[in-house]
Amino acid sequence: MNKNLRRLPLAVAISLALPALASAQDAMLGSVVVTAPQMAQPLTVEVDPKAPQQPLPASDGASLLKNIPGFSIIRKGGTDGDPVLRGLAGSRLPILLDGMDFHGGCNHRMDPPTAYVFPESYSNVRVIKGPQTVLYGNGNAAGVVLFENERVPISPGVRGEGSLLVGSWSRRDVFASGEVAGEQAALKATITHAESGNYEDGDGTEIHSRFKRQSATLVGSYELDRDTRIDLDGIVSRGKAAYADRAMDGSKFDRESYGMTFRKQDLSPVVKAVNLRLYHSYIDHVMDNYSMRDTASCVGGAATGCAAMNPDRETDGARVSVDLALGARNQLTLGADWRRDEHTTRHQRGASAAAADTYKTRDRLTDYKSRFTGVFGELTHELSDNQRLIGGLRLDDWKADRTFIGMGAVASAPGTAQGRASETLRSGFLRYEQDLSSPATVYVGYGMNQRPMDYWEANLYEGIQANTSGLRPETTHQLDAGLMWKSERLQGSLSAFYAKVDDYILLYSGPGVGTAGGPMGAGTMPGGAGCLAASGLSNSRNHQLNSCLASGNVDATRYGAEADIAYRMTDALTLRGSLAYVRATNDTINVPLAQTPPLEAKIGADYTLGAWGVGGVIRAVARQDRIHARYGNIAGVDRGTTTPGFATLSLNGSYALNKQAKISFGVDNLFDRTYAEHLSKGDATILGYTNAVGDRVNEPGRTFWLKAQVALD
Repeated sequence: MNKNLRRLPLAVAISLALPALASAQDAMLGSVVVTAPQMAQPLTVEVDPKAPQQPLPASDGASLLKNIPGFSIIRKGGTDGDPVLRGLAGSRLPILLDGMDFHGGCNHRMDPPTAYVFPESYSNVRVIKGPQTVLYGNGNAAGVVLFENERVPISPGVRGEGSLLVGSWSRRDVFASGEVAGEQAALKATITHAESGNYEDGDGTEIHSRFKRQSATLVGSYELDRDTRIDLDGIVSRGKAAYADRAMDGSKFDRESYGMTFRKQDLSPVVKAVNLRLYHSYIDHVMDNYSMRDTASCVGGAATGCAAMNPDRETDGARVSVDLALGARNQLTLGADWRRDEHTTRHQRGASAAAADTYKTRDRLTDYKSRFTGVFGELTHELSDNQRLIGGLRLDDWKADRTFIGMGAVASAPGTAQGRASETLRSGFLRYEQDLSSPATVYVGYGMNQRPMDYWEANLYEGIQANTSGLRPETTHQLDAGLMWKSERLQGSLSAFYAKVDDYILLYSGPGVGTAGGPMGAGTMPGGAGCLAASGLSNSRNHQLNSCLASGNVDATRYGAEADIAYRMTDALTLRGSLAYVRATNDTINVPLAQTPPLEAKIGADYTLGAWGVGGVIRAVARQDRIHARYGNIAGVDRGTTTPGFATLSLNGSYALNKQAKISFGVDNLFDRTYAEHLSKGDATILGYTNAVGDRVNEPGRTFWLKAQVALD
């Protein structure tokens, strides 16, 4: 097994040299290697993305989220997995990057929004579970994920931070950020780089999974006066990644985004703040079967064996809100938001890579446009010093247009057929919280959320058909309840939910029946109008000549719970644990709801002695036999077999050289177990590689890593 650690001595040397560069200011870095973040407020979990994480510190946003109880990741390769919360993914889990609500460009979900996240470039990650807020757009049936940056402080001085990570599989990450500020203005620049070679599973089988990613961010801030501030931000990122689950790789993941934030505070005793956010984002993505794999897989075969696709997405958005203090016990936020996006595509096939590369000369063809316009209000009412009600209402207007693009045997061609859909969507919630004397907090809430079909459901899965809309909006009714407690030595939380979903949008990917009478009857499900021929739009896009892609509405019931606990036995020793469970049923035909994760538990311990810290975590996952083969969502479908359970042990350590510099290190999957997650994409046949497992992508084997961090102030 190739465990390329040749750069570890260099990393150690750099980390030992860092104290000489650090100032004497108090800028203490976190000293704990995070294995299971705990709930900070009712239904809210916060993660420091700069803190070392185990398993191996994240290279993208999804792998960072995986440590939070209730989250799963659908693996496709070494990076860019799809995050799943409580068994829900895609547009059921909105992900905002500094207030930017956008989606990836890939027709086949190579690039969820987290594929464009470089975790250390953010100050905080906040997860709000369930439909328990209306402030952050439409569709948060599972919850909402907020990658946030603190405002650059406008106080004279120069500050900086950086990190270096190396590990197995030629893993190398670099992060550097610096800011300079005067009396009224500040400027901050951040750069990141992450790359890895192909990893190996526990059996030593090489997985097609290498990647390389870079980003650069610039933020300029200016204070017009003490209460008025404007921030301008821009980010450029580039990336490429190999995929073990499909016939193509992502040879290009380019993002360019910029935005403006305006904030005016203390306008009056009632008007506490006015906020405005404007943003633009552009995603340019290329997938092909020759840039990152053996070209023999496409050359010398069919005359159209080499293929490239180049979808892109352009998103514009705006959000305005006002924070009001209505007396001593009421805080109200009122606002409106708007988002439009346009998706285009082009593709080319040929007998060689050079022939396929002529896609660059093709015109882009728009296949989808959508627009959201929403208004919202969220109120916090203090019933007493230890009791409060939080509630909100939201109304969205959604419109979408689909143009049917002819993919053809060689190249894409303009289509003439069009489809359109529009909906008025309602969302709201009400939650009661009470602080007990223990000290503890209990809460119970009800939330309702309506979500329309997204791009993938509307386009790839035929939700919008010619001159008609084939899918009704999905409506979630959910109860959330829980308990949080914190004492001198014991801290923990328990959260549970129960949901009924009307018109859940279920997807199918598999053989076409060819006649009416699929499980949902005629219509858009298997055997209906959406699965008539292998040469149809969706099938040709998916490169499955004898399969169909389809969608339909069903009713579903979902329930589950998460728990976390930390007990400080002594001043040096802390024991930790977490648990996550989800059960879901397709009530329409009384079968398991597809893409539901199994029971998962973590047990760990941390021990600190002066500047040193050591720890370990056991992660145990149960077998999952509640499957519905070939059904699922835009992120994945169930495989046809039960997934075995597994357990892994990981160890970590850290050493704080001083208040500014620290090194951390670890080994994940210590016993080199071979296993695959239940939520995983299918393993593809790739020239030069041995399939790791019959129908899933295996996880990495034993992995070593070392990270050095420094903060200068």
